[in-house]
Amino acid sequence: MRARDLMTTNLVTIPPTTPLQVVAATLAERGFSGVPVVDADGRLLGLVTEGDLIRRLAAPEDKPRSWLRDFFAPAGRQAAQFARTHGRTAQDAMTTALVTAEEDTPVERIAKVMEERGIRRVPVVRDGRLVGIVSRADLIRALLSPPEALAADAPDERIRRDVLKAMREQPWVDAYFIFPEVKEGVVLFHGYCRNEDVKRALRVLGERIPGVKGVQVMVEKAPLPVATA
Repeated sequence: MRARDLMTTNLVTIPPTTPLQVVAATLAERGFSGVPVVDADGRLLGLVTEGDLIRRLAAPEDKPRSWLRDFFAPAGRQAAQFARTHGRTAQDAMTTALVTAEEDTPVERIAKVMEERGIRRVPVVRDGRLVGIVSRADLIRALLSPPEALAADAPDERIRRDVLKAMREQPWVDAYFIFPEVKEGVVLFHGYCRNEDVKRALRVLGERIPGVKGVQVMVEKAPLPVATA
């Protein structure tokens, strides 16, 4: 199994000049933990993650550094840290030291890198341009589904990708807690949601996808630790 068999291709990306307030709103509203930064040609420049934004918020609480340590620290490193914690756009805060994969990269290699580096996602690039992302959730799905069901041209996989794309376009979807599965054309929503209105809207969303034969909303009321307002 290769990266192309698992990667998510319906991506939300941002340009490098996006204000960080907009980045934070995108992560919060869409339930994302990170968003790729690309240039006008689609080339991957970096990722802005929740960790990058939290580091920015935490910076004022950092203990003062000793003058001796600052004296020997490379000026470039100090300048980069200052830009990341005080900048106002995605290009200032983004992580640029990225681990990437190609479409033919074996899934086992991607899993190994995620485990060793402690990262949640690996961008997939073609000639430097972003074409997809493999996340931890994608790898877990690979363990639960037979290889033929994950093929990019499989009918159920096409429907699942369309459902995910439609979910990302709706701010009321808690994408971080709701997971779609497709079996023989039937969409099954699993996970947690806020209320009955969300359940009804999920059913309508699924029924609008071409090729869907039925929709089953099997989500439950969110327990307190993951409840959202």
